[in-house]
Amino acid sequence: MLKILNLKGSALAKKPLKRPEFNEVVYTSERWKLLKELREKAIRLMEALKNFNIESIVHGSIARGDVTEKSDVDVFIPNQPSSFLVEIALEKAGIPMNRRLIVQATPAYAMKAYIEVDEKTSVSFPLMKMRRVEREFYKFGGETTLEGLKAEMRFPGVDKRLMLIEPTERGHRESTIVGWEEHVAKLLGISVETVMDRVHALLRRDEIGRTGVFIERELAEDETFEQALKKLADENPAVRRRLRTI
Repeated sequence: MLKILNLKGSALAKKPLKRPEFNEVVYTSERWKLLKELREKAIRLMEALKNFNIESIVHGSIARGDVTEKSDVDVFIPNQPSSFLVEIALEKAGIPMNRRLIVQATPAYAMKAYIEVDEKTSVSFPLMKMRRVEREFYKFGGETTLEGLKAEMRFPGVDKRLMLIEPTERGHRESTIVGWEEHVAKLLGISVETVMDRVHALLRRDEIGRTGVFIERELAEDETFEQALKKLADENPAVRRRLRTI
């Protein structure tokens, strides 16, 4: 059975909050098996990076534990690494790099490099400094390190339905975060601003549908991420402005 990290600190205990109603979800043996398989996949990627002193996290359902057949393995490097080192680390471990892309969600967000291993597996990292709300996006969804995966720990986080997922011994319990944003921010150790930002974005997506991204550019075979970023900055004033901020 996977261990559970308890993030309820003494500060919360001093001022109890009335809990929202929650739904208890019990995992089947097949779901525990799928979680183990997906985590092993993440561990292989993260160990390859660790061998080159590159620290990474995995986020989302892999960290929380509430995986399904549709779950992706998203390994993220929070600091700005050398793209050359990242690619060498994956290459040395025999991990394929099927596509390399630069993605920017909106003009205000940092551009990120994405290395697709397969359709449901990727390694990504920022190509410019991220704002606090961008970094906390990963904590909002739940994140863990290589050590956390190896220790079989699970972490709370919020899914795309705006449901707070809190691991239990038998699975997880879930409750809405709408109206409980301050409580969720304290529980996850992030700012209320980040929680409100994600609530607004996900409610808007539910209302009008997915709106796409500002920039998505696939790299040529002989092109580096840094070269592609320079070209984009030369061509696009919005990219140049974002590079100068923070």
